[in-house]
Amino acid sequence: MDRGEAEAGEAVLVADARGAALGTAHYSSTSQISLRMLSDRPENIDRAFFLRRIAQAEAYRKRVVAGSEAYRLVHGEADQLPGLVIDRYGDYFTIQTLDQGMDRAKPDILSCLGELFAPRGIVERNDVAVRKREALALESGVLAGHVPEMVAVEMNGLKLQADLLHGQKTGIFLDQRENYLAAARYARGRALDCFTSTGGFALHLANRLESVEAVDSSETALRAARLNLDANGIANVELREADVFDLLVGYASARRRFDMVVLDPPAFAKARQNMEAAVRGYREINRRALELLPTGGTLVTCSCSHHLSEAMLLEIVASASLDTGKKLRVVERCMQSRDHPVLLTVPETHYLKCLILEVI
Repeated sequence: MDRGEAEAGEAVLVADARGAALGTAHYSSTSQISLRMLSDRPENIDRAFFLRRIAQAEAYRKRVVAGSEAYRLVHGEADQLPGLVIDRYGDYFTIQTLDQGMDRAKPDILSCLGELFAPRGIVERNDVAVRKREALALESGVLAGHVPEMVAVEMNGLKLQADLLHGQKTGIFLDQRENYLAAARYARGRALDCFTSTGGFALHLANRLESVEAVDSSETALRAARLNLDANGIANVELREADVFDLLVGYASARRRFDMVVLDPPAFAKARQNMEAAVRGYREINRRALELLPTGGTLVTCSCSHHLSEAMLLEIVASASLDTGKKLRVVERCMQSRDHPVLLTVPETHYLKCLILEVI
């Protein structure tokens, strides 16, 4: 590739070997992905460009988001803004500029958010490892306005507290919003919510169940879950700090039984070279979870590893079902919520898989 005089993070014209224009891209001087396409034609990548694209992204969210003050406003390539993630929490916004081009364009992006939404505060959560590949510093903090320690939002009829500065992802798992409602449709009896984090599944299941045991290894996450439970007056959820793998083994040995088990682990396969270990991890937790479910029980199992396809997850759960002698019926196959759209030609944008299965 002939880089010419291109500077790190610059918007450049992309041409084929004969000089015919292919479009406009951000150039990265350090990443294995040297070019991230912004347009399929020669175009000025200026403030007006970002204003137009962000406005288009918001128009799409107005069509697909209901019952929530919190949602993803910009989802990278799926909104034709590769390397940019923007989440909205009511009057507050979080942004991630994950490549050199978007980082260089940050002043224009902030200006556009100010014009379109007049936010009370904007946080950057650029504390993610992928920025190291772009030779960018890991940093987080308030970029504009004032942001309280916890931001209150409503989602699916629940009151939630989001820690925009320190919480996992950008405060709340916005990509599971629609899956929370899907799982609740099958809730009955007693449930075990594994890797509960700030309590997303447990909160949505509680009013349909006798009781929920919500487990996570993070004391900080469980404190946030307690705030959310108290804010909604939910008293039938027991929070437990524990290693989920150890807990599942112990509960299986003790022959504990639940009518529903939810598995929403962090990404086990953050890189392709970790796939073998990740598959073992997914198989183990699904096998142990199935040991806790009687006939008629429901398994909700998720993976946010984009390297692990839905077909692979189905195969893993099928293997776990054979190991435990449990026959499973697929009730629903879900993905990330629609404010995290999938671009058909960019498979990495489809990263979250959620299967709802019944033991028959």
